[in-house]
Amino acid sequence: MGEIREELREEVGQETNRERESYENYSDFGKEEILGLLHKGQYTKLRQVVQELNDADIADYIEDMGEEEIVKIFRILPKDMAASVFSYLEIELQQHVITSLSDKDAGTIIDNMMSDDAKELMEEMPANVVKRLIANTSPDTRKAINHLMRYPEDSAGSIMTVEYIDLKENQTVTEAIDRIRKMGLDSETINICYVLDNQRTLVGTVALRYLLLSDTNAVIGDMMHKNVVSLHTLMDQEEVARMFKKYGFTAMPVVDNEERLVGIITVDDVVDILEEETTEDIEKMAAVVPSDKPYLRTSVFDAYKKRIPWLLLLMISATFTGGIITSFENALSRYIVLNSFIPMLMDTGGNAGGQASAIIIRGLSLDEIAFRDWFTVVWKEIRTAVLCGVTLAICNFARLLLFDKVSVSVAFVVCITLVMAVIVAKIVGSTLPMLAKRIGMDPAVMASPFITTIVDAISLLIYFRVATIVLGI
Repeated sequence: MGEIREELREEVGQETNRERESYENYSDFGKEEILGLLHKGQYTKLRQVVQELNDADIADYIEDMGEEEIVKIFRILPKDMAASVFSYLEIELQQHVITSLSDKDAGTIIDNMMSDDAKELMEEMPANVVKRLIANTSPDTRKAINHLMRYPEDSAGSIMTVEYIDLKENQTVTEAIDRIRKMGLDSETINICYVLDNQRTLVGTVALRYLLLSDTNAVIGDMMHKNVVSLHTLMDQEEVARMFKKYGFTAMPVVDNEERLVGIITVDDVVDILEEETTEDIEKMAAVVPSDKPYLRTSVFDAYKKRIPWLLLLMISATFTGGIITSFENALSRYIVLNSFIPMLMDTGGNAGGQASAIIIRGLSLDEIAFRDWFTVVWKEIRTAVLCGVTLAICNFARLLLFDKVSVSVAFVVCITLVMAVIVAKIVGSTLPMLAKRIGMDPAVMASPFITTIVDAISLLIYFRVATIVLGI
């Protein structure tokens, strides 16, 4: 590789002082070398260069290349490496590459992909393209993809892979290692092997390091770990992520209703789950219908469709706030100054409710809080609200008298309302997400926009009622 690098310096014309200083870091100039070789048609050298690079780095390099250049590189890459690089690409680029290759080359890439990655690709492709691609894959690949597509979306069964190492209880260590050597290259991981009985029921696990360190004649059944933690095929992917967090495993087996092993999920899949679930929660908390496309690849019309339903709902619900103000219009005409404090009261109440809801939603998602903790949560939020409300009221009372020059009675009305609005907001913000979770809804739906609308209406009712009592309007 050293001679190739020196030669490429002259051919590609990328020799600068900065490159000389950082020449040992190959990733700094790998992209330029790849393009230089590609444009010169030196495909043999290009094949040697890319084999020295990390698969993820290659995917990162080619994402910014032209479509024709990307297809050429995939035709040059070794089959197994092409599949690995392909799995790192964004789904839209995957679709373009796979449809630009010949049916034979496309089928080869899919055959060399992990089954869960291949299944995810097929779900995003048009039906006619899927049919053509599947027809050019091996029978084993077709079987694996069809098997995974039977399970509900976002379930453990839909994200698992069927490439794993399974052993028998009566095998010796020597036989087990021979099987790993035979199947290891096509498996998602070989660090943990899964022990099955004759009915393919999962009965234990054994780590590769124990096999390497044990006597070659030892029997798997005598050394396996029998207390196996497994996932069910229909388990929600969010619960899958919690299980990985709880036990700290890098891979976990997936079983069906009969406890038969049907696949495994690895920690890299969990990273994708966490990103997907977090993105979905953020979108829901911002009153946006979740989208499965990146922002820059979402059309204006798609963005409109995702946002307008909640905006319409919140706009309609906000009419109640306007109705409350209208009903007290005559009373407000006698104390015009009261109008100027409405935005402050509504914003403070909404912010207080948003704080509470965000904390509770996070606690619910991490299983730190359950519905049975409702009284404890609400009582804690009430005490917090009193402290926050009183502090805000004292500061606001001084501001109203010193800077706004209002009467003591008006300042009293505003500050009493402020305390009560914060208390109500904290109760509403903590209660609604827990109720949503209780009835099977996503707690993230009960986030700031929805809670703010409710708190705004209640704050106004409190404001006008206190004003009526104190000021006699």
